[in-house]
Amino acid sequence: MAPRKTSSPKVQPRRAAPADAAAPQMNLAESPLAWLARRTGKDGRALVDPTQLIAGERLRADFTRAQLTPRITSRWSEVSGAGTPEAFTDMVLAAKLRVARAMTAVGPELSGVLLDVCCFLKGLEAVERERLWPARTAKVVLGLALDRLAVHYGLSGSTQGRARAPVRSWHAAPETPAQG
Repeated sequence: MAPRKTSSPKVQPRRAAPADAAAPQMNLAESPLAWLARRTGKDGRALVDPTQLIAGERLRADFTRAQLTPRITSRWSEVSGAGTPEAFTDMVLAAKLRVARAMTAVGPELSGVLLDVCCFLKGLEAVERERLWPARTAKVVLGLALDRLAVHYGLSGSTQGRARAPVRSWHAAPETPAQG
């Protein structure tokens, strides 16, 4: 028997993803951080540098994976409540843990601004209005928070501290106070 010919269009085979495809997929058009990264200040530098942008978008990706985004509509597919625990995958639980660790590393003073701008996608003016801050304060506080977040993620470009640490050993003689 001869193979039957069909008039359906050819299906293109899937190609392997390039090596740089491991980076998280993000829509930079909806991100206030990306907007700030495209804008420059009076000194000609971007308002948010690439390291800060990557750190903020990484937090947003973990926040989304952790399913912490508030729901807009009701979910009728399953009943949830005190007696019925929702089934969370390991990925969701791991993402929640990463978000919690990032918020702990940043500290309670700066974590709210990160959540508002990076995760809830609020603009700087809205953050200043809600918190009753003076104009242009949110930009400074966000920069500090993103710097601390980048250090937590290991993205910081510079290190601080002494050039060498003192040599210590577990078998060093214990220091005993002089008895008089």
